[in-house]
Amino acid sequence: MLFCLAAFLSGGKVTITCIEELRQLARKRVPKMFYDYVDAGSWTEYSYRANEADLRRIEFRQRVAVDIAERSTASRMMGHEVAMPVAIAPTGLTGMIHPDGEIHAARAAKKFGIPFTLSSMSICSLEAVSQATQGHPFWFQLYVLRDRQFVANLIDRAKAANCSALVVTMDLQVFGQRHKDIKNGLSTPPKMTLRNVLNIATKPRWCWQMLNTRHRNFGNIIGHVSGVDNIDSMVEWTAQQYDPRLSWKDIEWIKRHWGGKLIVKGIMDATDAQLAIEAGADALIVSNHGGRQLDGVSSSITLLPEIVAAVGDRIEVHFDGGIGSGQDVLKAIALGAKGTYIGRSMLYGLGALGEEGVTTALSIIRNEFDLSMAFCGKTGVADIDGGILRVR
Repeated sequence: MLFCLAAFLSGGKVTITCIEELRQLARKRVPKMFYDYVDAGSWTEYSYRANEADLRRIEFRQRVAVDIAERSTASRMMGHEVAMPVAIAPTGLTGMIHPDGEIHAARAAKKFGIPFTLSSMSICSLEAVSQATQGHPFWFQLYVLRDRQFVANLIDRAKAANCSALVVTMDLQVFGQRHKDIKNGLSTPPKMTLRNVLNIATKPRWCWQMLNTRHRNFGNIIGHVSGVDNIDSMVEWTAQQYDPRLSWKDIEWIKRHWGGKLIVKGIMDATDAQLAIEAGADALIVSNHGGRQLDGVSSSITLLPEIVAAVGDRIEVHFDGGIGSGQDVLKAIALGAKGTYIGRSMLYGLGALGEEGVTTALSIIRNEFDLSMAFCGKTGVADIDGGILRVR
């Protein structure tokens, strides 16, 4: 109702001022089963909520009478110059939140000057994203599946697509249970219950755009595995592919085969951080998978300082989990992260307004990051440290 009133008063165009407003608009425009897929954690959702709540508990120390006239949010991640220390996280099913979603997000990231990470479980393929971004480098997220030949081929495809870093997700050997997905019948393919059909019928914009794209399946898998040429055969194949035997030896093998920058995602323990270094990782991501895997695990921000202290400057430490503002980015950087990732915040923008919405989300985050940095008396990312924070 509030959005309808705002749109009427502004001549049809809603002014977006924060990520929460993008979330509300996405909830109106994205089919419920796909919106809930984004806005959900496992079991009780304790860890999902803790990611956000623990970030909010950290307060800033405001400084005054400091020359903040010349400021920059520019930084470096994995040797890349970035407009701010933020990358777009790998998110599965992005192309169902908005048709051609991965392409729209990658284009927005390219124009903004930050890294985009494509998920193995994307709707648009490596090749489609590379073509749409005219060969601009992006990052690729890899799941280590039982079929190691498929994994090797996927790595080779990432090389051919000009990917400049490989992100290996370590915390999906088994699946956490998400109650909303079960209740909504979100499966592969989704269950077209009467409730789901009726809900989708209320999203004409989404339906029209989906009808006008050829990207509706898992582009990195279908047609790239012998005998897997449709959604049904893909379901049967993938059901057997997630590997509970994943070990650090697999990371060593991937590093050798890839030969480039390797980021390990899903580190929540200082011992695992040490093992990631020994396996050859160039960076690690402190992440609890957005609270979507082990419910009851600590928030990512709670464990970030411990892991930073354990590894020192031997490896680049990144942060993922609960970022909904530029202030959250600033807090993570102050606690030692060299880069951060946004997943849900990007998806809310995408679901709300497509590529424009992703750009809006990035602009909001950079503006909040810049202004909050200034209020804390800092003019550059390299100057940010724990002295700007007060934890209560």
